[in-house]
Amino acid sequence: MSLVTLRRSRRDAPHPRDAFLPTTRADMERRGWDELDILIVSGDAYVDHPAFGPVLIARFLEARGFRVGFIAQPDWRTPDDVQRMGRPRLFVGISAGNLDSMLNKLTAQRKVRGVDQYSPGGQLNCRPNRASIVYSNLCRQAFGGVPIVLGGIEASLRRIAHYDYWSDQVRRSILLDAKADVLIFGMGERPVWELAAGLRSGATLEQLRHLRGTGYVCRDREQLRAWQASPSRFTTDGKPVVLPSYEDVCADKLAFARMSGAFQKETNPGNARALLQMHGTEGVYFNPPAEPLQEQEMDALYDLPFVRASHPDHAQPVPAFETVKHSIVTMRGCFGGCSFCSITEHEGRVIQSRSAESVLREIRTLRRMPDFKGVLSDLGGPTANMYQMRCKSEKIEKACRRLSCVHPKVCDNLDADHGPLLDLMKRVRDEPGIRRAFIASGVRYDLAERSPEFVDQLARHHTGGMVSVAPEHNSPEVLDKMKKPNIDSYERFAEAFCSASERAGKEQYLIPYLITGHPGSTLKDTVGLAQYLKQKGMRPRQVQDFIPTPMSMATAMYYTGYDPFTLEPVYTARTLREKRMMKALVFYWDEAHWPMAREALEQAGRGDLIGRGQHCLVPPGYGATAPRAQRPSPRRSGATSGSKADRRDGPPLARGAGPSASRMPRASTAGSGGPTARGKRGKGRSR
Repeated sequence: MSLVTLRRSRRDAPHPRDAFLPTTRADMERRGWDELDILIVSGDAYVDHPAFGPVLIARFLEARGFRVGFIAQPDWRTPDDVQRMGRPRLFVGISAGNLDSMLNKLTAQRKVRGVDQYSPGGQLNCRPNRASIVYSNLCRQAFGGVPIVLGGIEASLRRIAHYDYWSDQVRRSILLDAKADVLIFGMGERPVWELAAGLRSGATLEQLRHLRGTGYVCRDREQLRAWQASPSRFTTDGKPVVLPSYEDVCADKLAFARMSGAFQKETNPGNARALLQMHGTEGVYFNPPAEPLQEQEMDALYDLPFVRASHPDHAQPVPAFETVKHSIVTMRGCFGGCSFCSITEHEGRVIQSRSAESVLREIRTLRRMPDFKGVLSDLGGPTANMYQMRCKSEKIEKACRRLSCVHPKVCDNLDADHGPLLDLMKRVRDEPGIRRAFIASGVRYDLAERSPEFVDQLARHHTGGMVSVAPEHNSPEVLDKMKKPNIDSYERFAEAFCSASERAGKEQYLIPYLITGHPGSTLKDTVGLAQYLKQKGMRPRQVQDFIPTPMSMATAMYYTGYDPFTLEPVYTARTLREKRMMKALVFYWDEAHWPMAREALEQAGRGDLIGRGQHCLVPPGYGATAPRAQRPSPRRSGATSGSKADRRDGPPLARGAGPSASRMPRASTAGSGGPTARGKRGKGRSR
């Protein structure tokens, strides 16, 4: 017997497509398959990486013995494209992709974005508007009688009646518009596995309607009447919470606010009740959320055989993949509960962390990639510093009805120990082949300030010169509506980070992220924010108009004008012009925004801030509308627009200047980040 390993012939070499999930009939035939069990249809390009949700689900099912095919961004004008691999045996799973398809396409000003981050080459129009609905109806046309299962963030956040910003109307549950059989909400691994296993064993959809994390349309009038006649009164009575009907929330904004508040209270898997909402004579019924994954289950997800590359059919790179290809996800979920963010509604507020060994195994996989140069672009998740943080008592955690563990203050029952994260950071730094491991995910600074060692290690080892922090605003009233910590917390973190950078001998900057136009914020509040920024010497470039995304608490405030929990009136900027004025005020230093900023100041009754005095925000009579010859030089006016003077202006934080000198160098242009920068709330920010 020869000990020499013979070279495989070209004829025996694996096909380069075979490492990926099958996407064509030829791929199936090379595997010896004549039929799929499950077909997954996604609105994103096919990138075989765990950061792409539909791919993660497909690989998860494949690992459990199912024959899974994958179709990315099919032609939605004809069913031919989705039929290329034939009729699946169990079901078709449909996802719009990693983002809501309308958020992916349109900005807060309802303008078409210049790039689709999740399409090859950033091409536009690779997916339809409201992709979940279009794909669902397309697959029903192609595979009559095959169950249609909706999943992903678009379906999850549109599962009950919801306000749609882009059409400016209340839309009914996506289950009804898509005519789907089942909707899986939240993180779908556990419910999709239970559903697939049940169907494989011969169970019917009706026999699987009890699965947590799933919803369906009920047309049994007798059952609907019984639920409505005796709704839940206590968390332990086993009855569904009956939400105001679709017709009621369309007609009455207070009813919409009550619906939103009631929905938010049923998100803790430990005590959440089922939900029922009537739409005419039909009802959409949702079981309680699925139980969170345990550490070993999280580890198993990231041990799946991902290729970590775009599919060979994609001739151009996918921008979103280029951002995350060398990053590591350590956890999922967020207990912050920010009003404008939907992470909690989709990923849950219970933190689900991977083991350190699992993270290191993935790093070793990355080291084998030919383009990996030893630099991890991110070590984090939705929030960087919630790794392995949980309630001190499992019993209290299951019974808790709070929407946030950190607002209005950090809960006494929260175990906010940064020890496990610090240990992980050190082990990653010590891993052979790792030169740098950056933390680009959002740092929750009200937690970070409790751990001086974490701030020190962040500044010393895990920062590439700039740290993005998200104070969002400075007004206590506005921050309260956002469910964000007071500005004092941001300033304490800034001081601590400044001191740590100085001790490390590094010149590092804080880059503040801000939101304008959030419910509760007025022109007067925004004038105060601009004054605060000028006083602190801050010239922010990362400023975003508030976008009312489906299901968030802030969206309920935006649409109804009421706080969904107190039902007190909340002011909201509704016109695009008022939103532009608010944004112009924050860009007080940029001459292109001076005309709009002057209009805002005059409308707010603060004409005293127009002038050349030290306290003034903008000069009089100049701006983008004035003839260029009449405009003052940017160097004279203080708006250096990215010149060398701008990058040097003001002492850096590492020299002990603290938050008052958090002038940022020209790193990026405000508002140009697109949905990758702001759609997924954790990335690249401190929160």
